[in-house]
Amino acid sequence: MYRTIICAIGMGSRQTANRLLRRAASLVDEGGSIVVTHIIENIPHRHLTELPEVFETTAIVDAERKLAALCKELGIPARIEVRIGVAASALVTVAGEMSADLILLSSHVSDITDYVFSSIVEKVVRHAGCSVLIDRRPDHADKGAAPQAEDTAPL
Repeated sequence: MYRTIICAIGMGSRQTANRLLRRAASLVDEGGSIVVTHIIENIPHRHLTELPEVFETTAIVDAERKLAALCKELGIPARIEVRIGVAASALVTVAGEMSADLILLSSHVSDITDYVFSSIVEKVVRHAGCSVLIDRRPDHADKGAAPQAEDTAPL
């Protein structure tokens, strides 16, 4: 169905990450590719002097390690792309660079900040040059057996 899928995964729920990766694997064409993407939000420059210089590098390496382990555990071959930036614009940029034809991401329960600042999902949908699939199922609505502790733990 899709040749190149950007699968946007945060470092939140492992259950959500599993579900998104499995969905991406079911939608990718034979010979296609999945690019698992995680964006580490920008840190305001006024706070950079308070953080160790290796903070960004450590955060990138840690996210890459966790995402690679998850892909390996699920048996889903994927390229891992971790960047620092503003999540919505970085996802749209990665999709453009990779000539993606689908961005797959999960929504969350809206709160007041989404109405004031708009959500990442809304911004991606508005600016993406490709199709966007939004997984709206909250983790607690998954059917089947009760999730294991490692499924509900953060990545």
